[in-house]
Formats: sequence, C-alpha cells, structure tokens
Amino acid sequence: MDNHSYKTPAPVFECLLAAGAVDTFTASAGNAFAGLKQWAAGRQDWLFGHFAYDLAAETEPAAGEPAVGESAATSATDPIGFPDLFFFVPEVTIQLQTNNILIGCLHSDPASIWQAISQTTPAPAMPAAASGSAPAVASGSSSSATPVVFTPRIARDEYLSTIDALRRHILRGDCYEINFCQEFFAQPADIDPYAVWRSLSNASPNPFAAFYRIDQRFLLCASPERFLKKTGNDLFSQPIKGTAPRVKQDPAADRRQRDALFQSAKDRAENVMVVDLVRNDLSRICRPGSVRVSELFGIYTFPQVYQMISTVTGEMLPGLDWTDAIRSSFPMGSMTGAPKNRVVQLIRRYERSRRGLFSGAVGYVTPEGDFDFNVVIRSLLYNRGSRYLSYQVGSGITFYSDPEAEYEECLVKAEGIRKAMGDSAGNALGEK
Repeated sequence: MDNHSYKTPAPVFECLLAAGAVDTFTASAGNAFAGLKQWAAGRQDWLFGHFAYDLAAETEPAAGEPAVGESAATSATDPIGFPDLFFFVPEVTIQLQTNNILIGCLHSDPASIWQAISQTTPAPAMPAAASGSAPAVASGSSSSATPVVFTPRIARDEYLSTIDALRRHILRGDCYEINFCQEFFAQPADIDPYAVWRSLSNASPNPFAAFYRIDQRFLLCASPERFLKKTGNDLFSQPIKGTAPRVKQDPAADRRQRDALFQSAKDRAENVMVVDLVRNDLSRICRPGSVRVSELFGIYTFPQVYQMISTVTGEMLPGLDWTDAIRSSFPMGSMTGAPKNRVVQLIRRYERSRRGLFSGAVGYVTPEGDFDFNVVIRSLLYNRGSRYLSYQVGSGITFYSDPEAEYEECLVKAEGIRKAMGDSAGNALGEK
C-alpha cells in the first residue's frame, strides 16, 4: 500500500508492504464476518486482506435475492475470481516512513531482509504518463507490447437508457440516489501486473493506492478514497461524492472547475445524502452523540480530477470488535446510495457485471486492533490464468442527473487507467 506522500490525517507510513502468508482465512458471503471475527480473535498480529462488494448479500439482508418481479442481471460468476473475504497473517511486514524503515518478520531475520533490499537493483524510472507508451507485456511474451483494447460491457445507448430507468425509480420514491457502475474488459490480455501498477501510480498517484495479489489474481489500485479508519476507539470515514475534471494546461480554467464543483447543487445533494448514510451506519456502533461531520463539502485535488470529500467521525462503543465496525458500514454508502438496502437490490438488477472486489475494500489491521481500509475504485483487476483484465467506473445518480453527463463523468474517472495503459485517444474504452 502506498499513500504517495499525500498528507492524509494521521498518516502512519508512506508505504506498507506485507509478503508471505503464515495463516489465511477465506469466506463467502453468508457467515463471513462471524467467521472472520472468530479467526482474528486468536491472532494478535498484523492482518491484511479485503472485503469484496458481494458481501452485501450478508450485510443487507434482502440484497442476496432480487426483489419481487425483478430478475438479477448479474448472476454470472465474477471472472476475476477474488473470494468475497480474504485475510492473511504476513510472514514479513515493511513500513516505509519518512526517515526510517521498520521491518518485521515472523520466521526470518530482519537484517537479512534489509540486506536483500539493499542488494536489489531499483526498477528503472517510469516514462512520463503522457508519453502514450503501451503497458509492459507479461514475462516471456513478445518484446513488442500489443496495446490492450477494452470492450464496454454495456453499450453507450443502453447505459443512457438505464440511467433514465433509474431516474424513474427515484421519481417513484424507491430511492434517493444510486451509484451505477459499468465495466470495461479485455480478454485475452497479457500484461506485467507490477509494471502496469507502476504506470498507473505514475499516471494517477493517489493516497490509497495498493498492489494486491492472491495467487493469479491481481488488484492494481489507484484509489483516492478512504472507507473507514480506526485509531483507538475513534472511527474516521471520508466518503467521496462529487467529481470535476482538471484543466491543468489552463490554471484559470482549472480554478473555475474547482470553484464550480464546490458550488454545484447536484454534487452537494449527492454528497450530503451519502454523509447522512455514513452517519447512520456509524451511529449503530458509536456512542450516542459522538458521530459528527468534521468537514462537509471539502474540495480535494488529485492528478486527474477534483473531488468533493466529507469527513465523518465517531467514538466506537466499548466492547465491540473491529469487525463489527466494518460489518455495520459495509458496503460503503459512496458506492451504493440511499436507502442502502433498496439500492443494493437495484444495483443487482441493472448492472451488467458482478462487482467482485471493485467497490469493496482493501487494507490492514494492526496488532492493537486499529485498521485502515480504502474503497476499491480507479482500479484494474486481472486474472492472469484466464487472461481477463477489467476495470469498472460509476457515478451517483439522482433525479436531476443528465445521462450524457454521467457517462462523461465515468470517462473522466477512467483517465488515469487510460494513461497507464498507454491510451489517450479513447481506444482503451472501446471507442474507436
């Protein structure tokens, strides 16, 4: 995990690495959180892992089945294949801080790890993101990389008509806001996952980035969003709702974009609805009166976009486990909508792809029971065995949403991925 030197509140490290697995826990939605709670209780050590979006079937009781009269559009299996829940105790942890490196080992000598690091030749610097270079091919393949062309899972016209259908649900009072996502995929795709992640980090360095691997499955993540952080009894959530593209070649226009996002009534409406949802989630597990909005409608600067981010905090009730905090808040409101239970049903009905690890969370738990988890967005997912490469993007839909503008917002959010894959002309989106 890499925060790319962003000044996030109370940063613990610049980079955090976990390698090897001396113990693991895997579970599918159903009784996953209870199993994790029991497994983690006997392990007072670093834990790393993930929660996939499909755990919504466990945390939102009606989400596992479509509503009456509806058919699930996403009943197919996830082609990437990450389990719904996975955690491991690492053999080695390395914390890179501003002025030092902390190496922890269960069965090895930290000095030998440091010696191996010192003798490793650093990888060459990445070329400029705007160079348009193609991603690195997999080891053993042709030396001339073939650009990866992504195919949209849903055609543009179908996307636009789906947004209109969701607006009709909002008009009927089924929900107030819904996050609707679409997938772009490539198969067969042969890439070097680590090289592509470095390219993605170069094109779009973000504070909750992660390179995550389980066997032949890879997450190449450039997330700007924190899901939930725990320090002591304090919980800290930073939902994102509201996006505006940067205009870095024109500083005056770039400032206007930032100011327009701050003043946008639509984005403020989306953001405050998600803030209320997060407040409700945290109120289940926090002391009465302790849940507060410490920042509302903050505008944060990222390489490709401006984002509207609010901050919600609370003091966790005594006697609860760290897993209780995650379970009460999952899936995160910024990637679902309100009311959460109903929109999860609508997501299941209208989205054409299983989300899998996308819009889930990846992170770590310290030996003291503190944790920090991101939101898996702005990410590539890759199954090297099936050569399936994918990314998903979405936006928050309200009654006032313009379908064309929502589609364009998806493309803006994918800009870092397009640059990382060496495409700036639209081919990576199947828009030849």
